[in-house]
Order: sequence, then C-alpha cells, then structure tokens
Amino acid sequence: MEIASLSVLVILLGGISLVGGQADNCEANRNAVLPVGYSNITLVCLPIWNNLILRYSLNEDNVLTIVLSMLYTSGWVGMGFSKDGMMVGSSAMVGWIGNTGRPHIKQFYLRGQSSSQVLADQGQLPAAGGSPAVVQNGPNIYIAFQLKFLSRITQQKLLFAFGTATPVNDRLTKHQDKISVSFDFSSRTFSASSYPYQLKRTHGILNIIGWGVILPIGAIVARYFRTSDPLWFYLHSAIQFTGFILGLAGVVAGVALYHKLHASVSSHRALGILILVLGILQVLALFLRPEKDYKLRKYWNWYHWWVGRLVLFLAVVNIFVGIHVGSAGDSWKIGYGFNLGLLLLATIILEVLLWTRWSKKTANAPTF
Repeated sequence: MEIASLSVLVILLGGISLVGGQADNCEANRNAVLPVGYSNITLVCLPIWNNLILRYSLNEDNVLTIVLSMLYTSGWVGMGFSKDGMMVGSSAMVGWIGNTGRPHIKQFYLRGQSSSQVLADQGQLPAAGGSPAVVQNGPNIYIAFQLKFLSRITQQKLLFAFGTATPVNDRLTKHQDKISVSFDFSSRTFSASSYPYQLKRTHGILNIIGWGVILPIGAIVARYFRTSDPLWFYLHSAIQFTGFILGLAGVVAGVALYHKLHASVSSHRALGILILVLGILQVLALFLRPEKDYKLRKYWNWYHWWVGRLVLFLAVVNIFVGIHVGSAGDSWKIGYGFNLGLLLLATIILEVLLWTRWSKKTANAPTF
C-alpha cells in the first residue's frame, strides 16, 4: 500500500456514553491496562477530542502501532485509511465489546454510507505481526492493532466520531458525532479540519427556496392569474427568473460541496443535472417565444407548460432525495413537506375556482 497516496480516516462510532470512574489520560501510567503485547511498546500519547486518547508508535520498519482509548459503555471504535480522506472507500479496523462481554475486532471495508455497505472481514489494510486486541478496563475501552506499510507515513487525515449502538452480527450503525483532524505522525501534531456544514446547509436552503418554493409560485401565477394581463406575464417572468437564479446558486454550492466531500450521491447528482438542463432550456425558450398569432405558438406553449411541470416534479423528488442522502433529519422533511402541502392546497383551491369560472362562462355563453 502506497502511503503517499493515502490519508488516514479514523472512525469512532458506536455507543459511547460517560459513566462513573476515571477517564484515561496521558499523564497516568496506563501500560498496565493496555492489551497484552502492547504494554511494553513505547507509545506517543495525545488527547485528540473530548475523552478520546490516541497512543501510537512508528518504528524504522514502518510498523505503525495504534492504541485508541476513551470512556465507553457500549458501541464500537475504529481507525481506517482512505485515499481521499473520506469514509467511503476506506478500510478500517474496528473493535467493540459485545452484548455478552466478548471482545471483537475486525477489518471493515466502507463501501458506502449505509450500514449495509460497511462490509466486515474486508478491506486493504496491511496487518503486521502483532495480534489486534480489545480490552475494557473500568470505564475505558482500549483498541490496539499494528499495520506495516511500504513507506513511512507522515501527514494524514483522521476522522473521529461516536454513536450509541453495539454492533450485532457485525453490522455497524451510524455515528452520532464526528470531528476531522489533519495528523502528522512525525511531528506529533494535529489540527482540526472543518466539515463543510454551512456549505451543505446553504446548498439545501438555496435549492429548496429556488426550485421548491419560488418556481412553483411562479407557475401558479401563470396558470391562475391570466385575467390580469399583461401583469401576470411580468410577474411570472420575474418570479421564475428569481427562482432560477437561486436554484442555480444552489447547484453551484452543491458542486463545491461535492468537490469537498466526494460523496456517493449519484442519483441526487443525476437528477440535479437533469433539472438544471431543463431549467436552462426553459429560460432560453423565453427568448424564442413566438407571437400570439403565430401558428407555432401553440406548440411552444405545449413545450413550455409540460417541460415546466416536469422540472417542478423532478425538483420536488430531488429535494427529498437530497434531504435523505444528506442526512438532514426529519425536521427538514417535515418543514419542506409542510411547505409543499401549502402549495398543493393553494393549487387545488385555485384550480376549483378556475373550473368554476370556466363553467359559468360556458353556461352564460349566447346560443344561436
């Protein structure tokens, strides 16, 4: 394995909760409680995050010894390596104490973000001679393993996280929280790397407002307020242009977010690209709009109406897809669902009024 092309991804997931007792620290002598085979190794000790402690040693043969510890009642702890510093595509050593009290440690391949895509007994980490081990001493868990690399490791990306569930049948559950750091094994230093939470939030808000709120309002104006001619047309154009600009900004934010995370969201990206292309075609069609008395006008109207409706439908679908793959939570689903419900209710009321008005016109039409 070429370490020059790798970045380290450390994942601490599973049920970690504070309990009574002494938390581990670098000042105390912990060699007596380290797993067998690791207590006689001189380890560098660094507190990383909250109560998580990282001990490591890197010898001249490029053998990396790792011992992770933290306060623990249940759950699992692991450390992995990734080519791009992200969880997806990495291999990880994961250890935990089972519900029966039996210690477990396995290598996992993190093919995706869902539990079904985290595959046990797979991965590409080069194990060294030392046997991996897991022990629990008081309130602290210790996970230890050794890896042997072809070249010396230096600057690495590490991600720490924790959750609340003990693995069953080697199925790992999603983390509860996480932190990313850039770690230098040579200088024994690290710095926190920020996860783009704000960019992710901006991407979602801009797309919901632009594609999911403003554009449907513009469509409602075009269908139900044509009696106010030509005011409806100017309002429709202004509203749709505003919605498109906000939606375009949301797409730009999404592209920037993808370059930072390289997340596996192929369906969300594909729908987003399709919606953007159709939206651009709608904008271009405005400049090719025939005059009312031109014979091609009715075909232009059909195209504009149905492509517009398709864009709105796909936008609603992709917003919910984005909320799901982005793990935004139920509050986003409920919030946008409530907004969508209001738009649908307004559309139904206006549609009933429109058909009522048409029926009255038909009833009052003169007969010859």
